[in-house]
Amino acid sequence: MTNPIRTAAFALMAGLMAPAAMAQEVTLRFQHFVSPNSANPKYFIEPWAEKVEAESQGRIKVEIYPFMQLGGSAPEQYDLIVDGVIDGGWVIPGYQGGRFPKAEALELPFMVTKSAEEASRAAWEYTQKHLVDDFADVHLIAAHMHGRGLVHKKGPAIETATDLQGLKLRGPSRPATLLLDKLGATPIGMPVPQFPEALSKGVVDGGVITWEMSPSLKLDELTDSHTDVAGDKSLYNLYFLWAMNKQVYEGLPDDLRAIIDANSGLETSAWAGRAHDTGDADGKAVMAGAGNEIATLSEEATAEIRSKGEEVIAEWIEEMNARGLPADQLVEDVRRLVAATASQPEG
Repeated sequence: MTNPIRTAAFALMAGLMAPAAMAQEVTLRFQHFVSPNSANPKYFIEPWAEKVEAESQGRIKVEIYPFMQLGGSAPEQYDLIVDGVIDGGWVIPGYQGGRFPKAEALELPFMVTKSAEEASRAAWEYTQKHLVDDFADVHLIAAHMHGRGLVHKKGPAIETATDLQGLKLRGPSRPATLLLDKLGATPIGMPVPQFPEALSKGVVDGGVITWEMSPSLKLDELTDSHTDVAGDKSLYNLYFLWAMNKQVYEGLPDDLRAIIDANSGLETSAWAGRAHDTGDADGKAVMAGAGNEIATLSEEATAEIRSKGEEVIAEWIEEMNARGLPADQLVEDVRRLVAATASQPEG
């Protein structure tokens, strides 16, 4: 026989426990590999964390660790997330050359616009179409691109493609180093944290990187000139993920998981890209303020470099087709998505 007093007590206890469950707190530890004053952390990562905390009414706390403070190196970031060493982080898949070949289509020469926001919208759409299975062992929050990539070097700005011949230049990804090699430079692949020391020790003469990273890398002191290509397409670009450990994401209460979902996807990817556009304007101003030479190649010189880029793309397609990937379709889809996002008004 049911004891009415005991039943009432259980009901009271359940009622008291429900608010406690609703007040459950979750701490998520995210990591990145650059200065907190760099554009993405300053204009996207930190504001994203604050937005998630505010919308969860403090039930989610997001701790951000710059400079790989939780351990590992930038090329290891993806696996650190997969293995649960960290709850989430900022990833450059291209730092593990060849592991994610379909992602390289976004990074081929002159493939995306110099607007990181536009390029990031295309990157998210491309990711949803072609890369979901590749990144199935993490939970994707955003997929984005940085802004225009350009040449920063010691000495005067480059004026023609031949000026790149013989230069030792840092490259961030396989597509970027393929282009530098095609142009007669000696490409040296390295993650961005290693670039300033390599410059100061003369390991490299310069490298390709964005405006926005220039101040935090002290390129106003370590280089003398900064050269962009003409036109609206970037010399090269880099593809990024903002991702979580899949088990951590799936283990969140439904309402907290919904908050992560509300801060994921196309618009979040565009936000991440927009952070780079803002940072590019800041970084260019710092380089100009330091008296460094700011240059843009002529249309003729750009066309010469672009022709070498087309050779890189053709050889990449041949290589990927041989690996059984639909490389022609991948390149076509990138170009179509970039054209579509470039034709839309910014939201």
